[in-house]
Amino acid sequence: MSLYRSLRPLLFMLPPETAHKLTLRGLAALGHLGAPTADDHVLAQQLFGLSFDNPFGMAAGFDKDGEAMRGVHRIGFGFTEIGTLTPLPQPGNPQPRVFRIPQQEALINRLGFNNRGQIDALHRLQILRARPNAVARPIGVNIGANKEAEDRIADYEKGAARFADLADYLTVNISSPNTPGLRDLQGGEAVVEIMQRVRAAAPATPILVKIAPDLPFDQACEIGALAVAHQIDGLIISNTTLQREAVTGLRNGDEAGGLSGQPVYTLATDMLSEVYAATEGKLKLIGVGGVADAAQAYGKIRAGASLVQLYTGLVYNGPGLVKQMKAGLVELLRADGFATISDAIGADHK
Repeated sequence: MSLYRSLRPLLFMLPPETAHKLTLRGLAALGHLGAPTADDHVLAQQLFGLSFDNPFGMAAGFDKDGEAMRGVHRIGFGFTEIGTLTPLPQPGNPQPRVFRIPQQEALINRLGFNNRGQIDALHRLQILRARPNAVARPIGVNIGANKEAEDRIADYEKGAARFADLADYLTVNISSPNTPGLRDLQGGEAVVEIMQRVRAAAPATPILVKIAPDLPFDQACEIGALAVAHQIDGLIISNTTLQREAVTGLRNGDEAGGLSGQPVYTLATDMLSEVYAATEGKLKLIGVGGVADAAQAYGKIRAGASLVQLYTGLVYNGPGLVKQMKAGLVELLRADGFATISDAIGADHK
């Protein structure tokens, strides 16, 4: 991490999307160098019928088209989530559309589901699965709707059907702030219909729903209850926020889009805790938002997260962050007397 921090000023001289593309290429090349190193058994758990060697996952948005799946695992992640993928290719919003806010270790993006479409990623995932040394660590697929789709719910249904047999799990992204009207699908009858149709399209695949941190907590808990009722396996809490209090007055702080990084941590973790309590631990939760060290990850786990995702933290701390966080989490678990990570999930509620 110290090496990355010395190089970061040079990397930050590049536009964010240029730096991101270079990182993806580097990870894609790294993926050919072999399997990741083994993790401490304390971090291992079984969820959704899948084996997770450690709880840390790359959040959706980093590897949208599934170009660096093996490389993401190679730097130590226990799982990765590609996407968001839409049925048809989509260029996203005009550039520039990603903005750094270093004072808060934050980013604002208004990418708009830019991706090469589901078929492109589907072929790449098929090739990867067919290799003799296929990736053993889980790969999730995050699905979305095209901006111009006449029936957005049908887009989610289509994505679920396409990836049902290849994805280790599916994430239904109805919480991006960068597709007009998309967050409306988090309410009432719409979210129920999405759950029903996606579950019917992928009856045997673990399905999670990703929600926004800007929802009232009672609405987030209601979505959790609906998920339990409609055989949805879990929620990802949360996406980026539209709130700006933490970055007001800072350069790029007034840019339109979703804010990620440190300013989201408390909001997302508090929501996660509320949903865990409301669903009495019946729903598996993935915590994401503002995680940049082991203590923050542990905070989400104690609040009720079974798994933890990160992305913005890597931008500011580099790939060595994953190894450091795993070692730190093991120390925290043992210091509190937990034999395994599973024992610590939801500990703040017990």
